[in-house]
Amino acid sequence: MKTLIIAEAGVNHNGSIKIAKNLIDVAVEAGADLVKFQLFKAERLATPLANLAEYQKHSESDLASQLQLLKNLQIEPEEYLELKKYAENCGITLFASAFDLESLRFLLDLDEPLIKIPSGEITNFPILRVAGTSGKKILVSTGMSSLAEIRTTLQCLRSHMNNPQKIALLHCTSSYPTLMKDANLRVIATLQKEFEIEVGFSDHTLGIEASIAAVGLGATIIEKHFTLDSNLLGPDHKSSINPMELGLMIRSIRNIEEALGTSHKHVLSCELENQIGARKSLVAAKLIKKGELFSEENITTKRPGIGVSPMAWEILLGTKSPRDYDVDDLI
Repeated sequence: MKTLIIAEAGVNHNGSIKIAKNLIDVAVEAGADLVKFQLFKAERLATPLANLAEYQKHSESDLASQLQLLKNLQIEPEEYLELKKYAENCGITLFASAFDLESLRFLLDLDEPLIKIPSGEITNFPILRVAGTSGKKILVSTGMSSLAEIRTTLQCLRSHMNNPQKIALLHCTSSYPTLMKDANLRVIATLQKEFEIEVGFSDHTLGIEASIAAVGLGATIIEKHFTLDSNLLGPDHKSSINPMELGLMIRSIRNIEEALGTSHKHVLSCELENQIGARKSLVAAKLIKKGELFSEENITTKRPGIGVSPMAWEILLGTKSPRDYDVDDLI
């Protein structure tokens, strides 16, 4: 099964449509399946009381609140339409996660291919209700949530859906960047077992190893933040990979997909020619006369494997030699 790879541009455009288009170019060059942004209106997402998160303070020390930060990072509807058209012309599908109800309805009017429920919206009933009635496949990030909360969210979505199978969970740790010890990739299997549902991984770790490992553990969707330059000013750049890393990650995942192969154990055609060279046959360890008994002392095993299998060792012992054998003759 091919992994769906989402290049998460998020808010790494820093409010610049030019940078946003450059991010789309990078996603195309890297071979991503989809490129994703974040859509919101600052006043509908946060009140002036919402303080900056710790990771946001490190890159936005001159701002006093989330509201101020978000105003600098929002994409206007007409700008999103421009980006969507640009991506289409570049040969990649663009979509966005919505962080408020009005933005979600705007996206649904555009016939988006997917709906993404961000981790912070997993308990937002109005958004879940509208998303559930959309008929679209829904990706739900599970950062900061318990199994009980995920179960409640799924029940909410399914109660408004015609096709409950069109949901996928994304295992996620909402820490930026996520330390490797907090990635908890084995949760992928937990979610698969607990909910019997498609599971992917939204990766906030530094580097590309966790995403590659997640595919090996059964993740069918990978979402990874990327940036033009991790040194740029902005809340998510430090926890995003650069263009070179994005390309390497995608190539590595495609290699892993091939390497995973099938669960059916059989001798592959590429192995057949090596059976002869690598396996052994029963051979004479010393001169053996006709009628002499085969013993532990006068037989041994050596390559190539074109004679009697060594698995017949005990059957051969104690029987009479049918002819003379020189050293290294196949028995």
